[in-house]
Formats: sequence, C-alpha cells, structure tokens
Amino acid sequence: MALRRITLRDFVIVQTLELDLRSGFTVLTGETGAGKSILIDALQLALGARADAGVIREGCSKTDICAEFDCPAHAQPWLEEAGFEIDEWLLLRRTVDTQGKSRAWINGTPATASQLRALGEMLLDIHGQHAWQSLTRPESVRGLLDAFAGVNTRGTASRWAQWRADLKALQQARAAQATLQQERERLQWQISEVDKLAPGDLEWVDLDTQHKRLSHAQALLDGAHGALQALQEDEAGAVSALTRAHALLQAQEHIEPEFASLADILASSLAQTTDVVHSLHTYLRHADIDPQRLAELDERMSQWMGLARRYKRPPAELPALLKDWKASMRQLDAATDLDRLQANESASAKAYQAAARTLSLARAKAAPKLSVSISQAMQGLGMEGGKFEVSVTKASEPAPDGIDDVVFLVAGHPGMTPKPVGKVASGGELSRISLAIAVTTSELGSAPTLIFDEVDSGVGGAVAETVGRLMQQLGRDRQVLAVTHLPQVAACAHHHLKVAKNKSAEGTTSAVLVVQQEERVAEIARMLGGERATETTLAHAREMLGTVAPMLAVSPTAPFDSSTSARKR
Repeated sequence: MALRRITLRDFVIVQTLELDLRSGFTVLTGETGAGKSILIDALQLALGARADAGVIREGCSKTDICAEFDCPAHAQPWLEEAGFEIDEWLLLRRTVDTQGKSRAWINGTPATASQLRALGEMLLDIHGQHAWQSLTRPESVRGLLDAFAGVNTRGTASRWAQWRADLKALQQARAAQATLQQERERLQWQISEVDKLAPGDLEWVDLDTQHKRLSHAQALLDGAHGALQALQEDEAGAVSALTRAHALLQAQEHIEPEFASLADILASSLAQTTDVVHSLHTYLRHADIDPQRLAELDERMSQWMGLARRYKRPPAELPALLKDWKASMRQLDAATDLDRLQANESASAKAYQAAARTLSLARAKAAPKLSVSISQAMQGLGMEGGKFEVSVTKASEPAPDGIDDVVFLVAGHPGMTPKPVGKVASGGELSRISLAIAVTTSELGSAPTLIFDEVDSGVGGAVAETVGRLMQQLGRDRQVLAVTHLPQVAACAHHHLKVAKNKSAEGTTSAVLVVQQEERVAEIARMLGGERATETTLAHAREMLGTVAPMLAVSPTAPFDSSTSARKR
C-alpha cells in the first residue's frame, strides 16, 4: 500500500471528495471533460507543484487538498533531518487562496513547496500523456539512462565546477601578468616605505599620551606641588584638619555612639588622603622636564603624520593599512604564481576526467541492457521487429554531466537502421516508445506509487490490451493509478473508479464513484460504444472482463469499503 486517501475541498469542479485507494492497479475512467485528470492535478499540487488561484472552485475562497500515504522507510531519514514527525502514515496538506497564496503542511508541521517536492519524489512517479516529448531532449535522455544505471552526476558536476574555477584563475593570471606585476611593484614600494617606520599597533596612542605629558610637564609639576601644599600645610592643610576632626569625634564617642561611625568615615578619608600625598611625592621624584625626549617624540610623531597625510589616513590606521597591503601582496604573489595555478588546474582536470570516465563506463554498461529491455517492451506495443538502441558517444566538449552524448535511436520495422527517435518516429510511435520506457524504468524506481496520465494515447486494439496487461503486471508489486480512455486498459485493472460530471442549478460538479460488477460492465461498454450501451457492447465488455478475470483473481486484495471509499458529500 502507498497512497491511502485523497481529500479535496473546492478544487476546480470538485466540491467535496474523499477517495480511499487500494494497492494494485486502479484505473480512472469517465467522459471527456468529466475531470479524470483533476485527481492527478490535485496530487501534483499537494506534492509541491506551482500554486495557482485558478484551481479554486468558482465562488469559493480557497481550495484544500490532503494526500495521505503510508510512510516509506526510505523517506524517514529525510523527514527526521527536516524536522518533521515520523509516523506510520504521512499526511501532506496544501491550501491555496484567491490571491494565489499557498500554505503547506507535512504531518501537521508547516512546510515549504520545495520540501513537498523533495518528499513527493520519494512517494510517487507521474508519467504524463506528453512524456514522449522528453525523448527529444538530451538532458532527459541522459537522465533516463543514468537512472537505469543507478548513477548520478553530482560528484562529476562538483569536480567540473572546481576544474572550471581553477582554469579561470589560471587564464586570468596569464592575461593579467603585466598589470599584476605593476600592482605588485606599487604595493612593494608602499610596504617598504611604511615598514621603515615599523608602526606598532598601539604605538600612536602611546606616543600621543607621552607627548601631551611632556608638552605640559611644567604645568603638571606645578599642579602636583600645589596639591601637596594644600594637603600638607602645617596647620591649614587638609591632612591636619582631618586629623583634628577625627580626634575630636573619637574623644566623645563614648558619650555619643553616633560619633563612632562618623569617626570611622573620617579615618577612611584620612587614609585615602595620606595615599594621595604619598603618590604625589612619588610622582614629583620621578617627573622631570625632558626636552630631549620631547624632541624625540616630536620627530617620531612627525614621521607618522607625514605617512598618514601621504596615504590620506588617520595616523592610528597606519598599522592596519600595512597589514592590508601585505595581505594584498600575498594574494598578488599567489595570482602571479603560474606554476601553482597550473598545478591546481591540472589536478582538478584529472579529478574531473576520472569521475567522468567512471560515469561513462557505467553508462556504456547500462546502455545495452536498457536497449534490450525497451526493445522487448516495444514488441507487444504494435512495433513487432522494432529495435530500440541507446547510443553513448563521446561528446565534443566536456560538460558538468560528463563526457558523453546520449541519444535514443529507434528502428520501427525489421531491417531498418536505428535513427534518432525524434527524426523517424511518428507521434503514435513516440507515445508507445515512451510507454515502453515508462514501464521499463518504473520497475527500477523506489517510489511506491506510479501514476500514468493517459500515456496510452494514440494506441488501440491488441496494443491497448498489452498496455493494460503491462500496468496490471506492475500493479502486482507497486500501486499503479492510470487515467485512460481505453476499455482494454480499464478491463485489466484490479480496481475501477469512474469520474462523473453532475450538472445542477448551483453549477457543475465532479464526483468519483467505485464501479463493480454490472456497473463496471456498463462503464466498459460505454467506453466501447458510446453513451447508449447495446447488448453487443455489454456482451463485449463482459467478455473483456472475463478474459482478465483469472489474472485479477490473484491480484492484490486489500480491504475495500465501497460505501466510504469514494463518495461526494
């Protein structure tokens, strides 16, 4: 089991729909315009397709789509890494309002459309009715072969990017050698000039501080002497006054306890004042007017100022400027080191070539196997004796996805030389080849659900019956849903859903009904002969269903409640 349920609200012409699905091969049929592909469109939207307000049912404010899956084991690491809850079931929900704004959830947690798309690739594969068009696109053809071979091109692409970056660096260095050399010489001269000064990181601040101190040395000495005099004058000094006040309070503290705390404060102040006096004496012993040192400072600061003016920077920025120049010099040295650049380019080129050769070998090994598988599938699709060939040749230029050109060749009849698909196959043949490829490659995928949206367009008769049997065969191992207009395909399905359009005064709506037994016979007869079933078409329908009955008897038989499996509320 894979896709369990689809729930739609106000989607296109669907008002309300809850559809339970089963394992095996399920077919969706209905009149033209009834909305057979609506379910596929809704699923694609739930799995991250571009949101469009045009899908909202007329007169409604938004559409709401839910898709419930069994949670496959191979998706659980991705869910865990992305921070989503892991459960037995996997619920994807998407809403779109009339402004085209969409919201999405995975297991109840808000998600982005890109996360829906990434998860959707693990849940189902959709093969559309125009899938044959991809057979003429080189990237699609190459992707099909790579998928069959079980390889990817990510490693080759990353090595390609590194090689191209190294090659670009080498080419730019070669082209700019003269300019780079001039720039190098200019930087070298500037660096040598500032290096003569050898400016320290914090030297300018220290020079400025020292210069200010020596420039005002006399005023500083006068200030220190004056402060000492004010503190230590015999009777009028602050120290003497504090000492007397402290003694007076201390003498009376036995009478007035409050004086004790005040005396303590004065004692602290007296101690701090004494420390200041001691510091001032120390300063005066070491301070001196030093004209020679002041001249040295003047000279040093003049050198700083001269370079700062020349390079139009504040003096304090000279050390950082020198570091920047040296860093630029190292970059220029690296850019002009052609030997190193050449070695880098050679190494990355070898790494890319090795990865590309490994990829090429895998493609060459897988191509014959894919050719045989698709050729065999073609035999039952009205192309007896036809031959399919996957051609892998060396590309004219290396590319991110390797060194190969991959082309699909086909010969529609025995004895013909295979030629490119797009040049020799008709539209009908392209559809059948596309179907053969879809069936062949679908068996390899990990997605538990396969959806075929009218891929049988352009075929009929015995070929159509073969298509049905192929899908029935796929349905034994995977869940297969197919939208079809061919009764031969519908008759091969394990389960049959009919899409019906209802018209009323309120508008047109679409519903999905389970058809079994006589209802299914009637639907097959309608597909065979038009709206009015005749005894002939009914008999033919019974015969078709009877022919495949032995196969259906051994098909998947998951529980199915027809009263709730598909209903319109």
